[in-house]
Amino acid sequence: MTTPRVLLSWSTGKDAAWTLHRLQMTGEVEVVALATTLNAAFDRVAMHSTRRSVLEAQASAAGLPLLPVNIPWPCSNDQYEAAFLCGLEEAKRLYGISHVAFGDLFLEDIRSYRDALTARAGLLPLYPVWGLQTRDLAEEMIHSGMKAVITCVNPAVLNRKFAGQEFDDELISALPEGCDPCGENGEFHSCVWDGPMFQHPLSIVKGEVVERDGFVFADVLLQSERGSE
Repeated sequence: MTTPRVLLSWSTGKDAAWTLHRLQMTGEVEVVALATTLNAAFDRVAMHSTRRSVLEAQASAAGLPLLPVNIPWPCSNDQYEAAFLCGLEEAKRLYGISHVAFGDLFLEDIRSYRDALTARAGLLPLYPVWGLQTRDLAEEMIHSGMKAVITCVNPAVLNRKFAGQEFDDELISALPEGCDPCGENGEFHSCVWDGPMFQHPLSIVKGEVVERDGFVFADVLLQSERGSE
């Protein structure tokens, strides 16, 4: 039987990274590439605001090719779908994929949307972390040695002081009641710089914290970029 070839939807955050780790551990599929949507106006990952340079360093550390999917800003849903579907077609051509994996945890509407989108491309979706209890999952991620920085905070539900903090036991304990420990409801997003899914850690430094478009963003740079800022 042929091993399924999987494209992983890569946000640069902890859930995507843990999805990669779980897929690697099962040995039942082969992850052949990472696909990431990038805001073309700022050359950063959508919502997470991760720099392209950090994204590329993550892909290198994971030992996988990166398939960037550029989207305009602002971006309508139709524009997003067209770009993403184009990316899936390219992944089929380049890597012979049969499946697309996502790091979603429990939002049924998001899963249904992804199911429909992948079906349009003639591909099958995978959800390796779906349904896991998020407090236990957050603790498992942290205790595995995974390291991540909170790069985006929704200040409507979470204090802006969390932007730029490490995703660790202290942060989980400090989250207010009702805030999902994995930020699955959009409370926060992250950028992973080390963990069992990587062959080596990234050398990063934390940059400025800014508020933009109703969200608080904390910049993350490669150590090599610090002098050019």
